[in-house]
Amino acid sequence: MNTHTESHVLPATDNPLLDYLGIRLASVGDGRCTFELDLEPRHLNRQGSVQGGVTATLLDAACGYAGLPAGPDGALGHAVTVMLTISYLSKASTGRLRATAQVTRAGMSLYFASAELTTDAGVLVATAQGTFKRSRTLPEA
Repeated sequence: MNTHTESHVLPATDNPLLDYLGIRLASVGDGRCTFELDLEPRHLNRQGSVQGGVTATLLDAACGYAGLPAGPDGALGHAVTVMLTISYLSKASTGRLRATAQVTRAGMSLYFASAELTTDAGVLVATAQGTFKRSRTLPEA
């Protein structure tokens, strides 16, 4: 699946963990990002609702990718999470989850982003606010 931004076509994800979990990049660009996940039994906890770590991963990825610059070839830059605060608000156990994030403020190396995780029925499952630091790509050894 290709993801379209205004001027680039990007791969669905370049993150092995997101790929493993089945998390798809729906859109990225202009300080915004959306990831989607179709819930499966492997994403659920013992109580039958989405596991908190899956929720955190979706929100962290959406916030993080929202602030990534795209290079001339369309490849996204890199960043690390400095801080992430999550509020778990509702349960979800079936259907599609959508994490939508936007950058709220950005400096030279740090940026701040917020996100919401909702079900396909529009139920707000969780929110997040985070601080991220853009990193330089290290040369290959």
